[in-house]
Amino acid sequence: MKNRVTGLGGFFFKTKDPDHIKSWYKTHLGLNTDQYGCTFWWKDKEGKDCSTQWSPMGEKTEYFKPSEKQFMINFRVENLAELLETLKEEGVTVVGEMEEYSYGKFGWILDPEGNKLELWEPIDKAFL
Repeated sequence: MKNRVTGLGGFFFKTKDPDHIKSWYKTHLGLNTDQYGCTFWWKDKEGKDCSTQWSPMGEKTEYFKPSEKQFMINFRVENLAELLETLKEEGVTVVGEMEEYSYGKFGWILDPEGNKLELWEPIDKAFL
């Protein structure tokens, strides 16, 4: 298998007041926030447009389940279906089924400490 992780896709974290946090980061750090947080655009080594998402989420979100942690990291990957099969074979806990959207495919795993990691095979042009 070629590359597994190709970059950081996003950082998601729980907060008591996501709107206040987004406003604070916009005011004090200049983040261009929207309802989801902030999307950082960059180019990969081949010059392809890519994005990384920063997203504060409500403290009661269940999106991180089964993890009880305060954050979830999203990694950009290539060939998600093959990667998930390989990870299963390696004994990694895969959470749920792969999901597909107009902006990419998603899968989830747990690391040895119970941190939920989101794996994303992006279609970056869907955001442009």
